[in-house]
Amino acid sequence: MTLEFTADMAGTAALNGPFGEVCALTELLSAEDGIGRYAGVIDDIWTIGPKVHGGTMVAASAAAATRWLRASDPALTGMAPIAASSDFLGAPEPGEVEYEVRIRKIGRQICLADATLTQNGRAMVRTAFTFGHLDDIEPLYAPEHGDMPAEPADDAMGYEGSPMGKIVHVAKGADLYLDRTWAPFLEGAKGEPRLRLWMRPFESDQRDPDVSMYFAMMAADMSPPVPVNLGHFGWAPTVQMTTYLRRRPAPGWLRIIATSHEVGGRMFDEDQLILDSTGAVVAQSRQLALIPQPR
Repeated sequence: MTLEFTADMAGTAALNGPFGEVCALTELLSAEDGIGRYAGVIDDIWTIGPKVHGGTMVAASAAAATRWLRASDPALTGMAPIAASSDFLGAPEPGEVEYEVRIRKIGRQICLADATLTQNGRAMVRTAFTFGHLDDIEPLYAPEHGDMPAEPADDAMGYEGSPMGKIVHVAKGADLYLDRTWAPFLEGAKGEPRLRLWMRPFESDQRDPDVSMYFAMMAADMSPPVPVNLGHFGWAPTVQMTTYLRRRPAPGWLRIIATSHEVGGRMFDEDQLILDSTGAVVAQSRQLALIPQPR
């Protein structure tokens, strides 16, 4: 099947921020088969080591799925990708990618869509999305996390220009800091499998409410694998990841709290909780991953 770029599509103009560029998709022309097809580019900023960051691919797929859902029925514009279940089939190179979106269900409160990120004709990430309406009222119950400052602590380790920044290139596209008090591995010590970070999109990426929303989904996969505090370093391949979007984030810093229920001999689980500058829960994720082998 031959795909062609459309000459003029609303919403495909390049956005100013680096993450906005990831979410800026161009619709592709194809046969009328009920499948939405989009082209995009994931710059090498959004890599960890040589591999494209998983959370970025999920968030970009969410942008494609949202575009196609809204195109299918403009009455659904108020819905957002509140849940995403992702399987990683391959590790794409930075650069051009394509997205295929299929709508599985249209409902008054819940819609379902599947999105597949492909590169060079090969499926790389498959995500099942659940769309619904975001929370817009005060929660009935929400534990406070007052022990973590809303902004980076004075001794927080900035990624840019640090050894971590040489691996996590995302620090070139956003402000990113690691809480030293929860990261004994930085000093060659061991501790609990938990980490805390602060992350903030550039101002140009905070202007667009959709880009800000997708950024929060991406941030839910930003913590290093928590087994680093147990002496396990290296790539931790994700077996499966589920991401939840609860509400649109307020401008400013996001707090990322990563914890684990168990680090086994072969696998570990990792939960990431994302709070915005007001302390509200904006996103969450849970993933099962293969444990890196110790040095």
